[in-house]
Amino acid sequence: MAAAPAPPSAPPKPTWDPRDPVRPLLRPTIRIRLTLLYGGMFLIAGILLLSIIYLLTAQALNVSVADLPFEIVKGEVLPTTEWCRLPRSVTGDQFNQAVSACLQHQRDDALDDLLRRSLFALLGLSIIAFAFGYAMAGRVLSPLGRITRTARKVAGSDLSRRIELDGPDDELKELADTFDEMLDRLERAFSAQQRFVANASHELRTPLAINRTLLEVHLSDPGAPAELQQLGKTLLATNERSEQLVEGLLLLARSDNQIVERKPVDLAEVASRALDQVRSEADAKGVEIVGECKPAVVQGNGVLLERIALNLVQNAVRYNVPEDGWVQVSTEVQQGQAVLEVSNTGPVVPAYEIDNLFEPFRRLRQERTGSDKGVGLGLSIARSVARAHGGRIIAEPRDGGGLVMRVTLPV
Repeated sequence: MAAAPAPPSAPPKPTWDPRDPVRPLLRPTIRIRLTLLYGGMFLIAGILLLSIIYLLTAQALNVSVADLPFEIVKGEVLPTTEWCRLPRSVTGDQFNQAVSACLQHQRDDALDDLLRRSLFALLGLSIIAFAFGYAMAGRVLSPLGRITRTARKVAGSDLSRRIELDGPDDELKELADTFDEMLDRLERAFSAQQRFVANASHELRTPLAINRTLLEVHLSDPGAPAELQQLGKTLLATNERSEQLVEGLLLLARSDNQIVERKPVDLAEVASRALDQVRSEADAKGVEIVGECKPAVVQGNGVLLERIALNLVQNAVRYNVPEDGWVQVSTEVQQGQAVLEVSNTGPVVPAYEIDNLFEPFRRLRQERTGSDKGVGLGLSIARSVARAHGGRIIAEPRDGGGLVMRVTLPV
């Protein structure tokens, strides 16, 4: 059987971050490249034209003794310049040669002056050409800037934006119209997803809540047999796990979208609340929690950001060593980014397993089976919430075992 063709390689990533507000001044934009192309072509054409004019002028001004339009036989000539000195008594041929040398010197001075003035003119015209080319490139590429600004607003979850580009029916208008059609389909898809999440939220929670109520009622009967009590507790634990799974899936679906309504949220306060919720579980497992939270205010949804901190701290406590384990949580602002860092002791995590930890229902070296530590959605939810806030989350293996989870969000 023939081997399958290799997948195409990914295009190279830009050396600058498009989300960085401070971009390089001379980043390789199309406008800069067009300006350099047209300006460079004008400069080369100007240099060629100047060379041709210089050569033609030099050929036209070439003067020798035989080309003189006169011949001096006798007389007295007094020089008027220092560079043209003639003796008072010379023969006619010597006098004619001296006059030819004087004319040649004038020719060289004229060519030098022509070259100097032409170079200054070429320099001025080059500056004008580059400026004009930059302005014209900006005017020609202005539809692309409009498309980019609309795409950036759409990336902020404003799917109602449209380009609606006017002008001639050229390639740029075709690109804008295609982009508008894509936005229409995306808006319909996201609207359908939101309706599905809302309906699923009701349809899935209601039967699970009814089951939990019935089980709690039967377990509250003091006359129920022990076997029935044990079965009820098992079913109640299974039902609780299903509720957690449903809540996690719904939260994961909601957090994949960008956050429209944003409010100031202090990551230090969010981390403190997460620590308070997990402290009892950490004490039960013998895990020491250390918090060093400095103010780090971001714009976002406080509930979702608290879920990031809670999921990371819970994972750090649950996936820890049996004895002398610890979890360290810190928040601060670094280089214009709010950083939430959670590090913990735990089993050694190979570097090639890091990416799998962020996939739904995946854990270290095992699938979603036979574990009471969660439903396998914690890190997936944390990554989706971080992306929805324009940030990111990275994990690094810690020396000696455990992980260092770092969440960075724009301030």
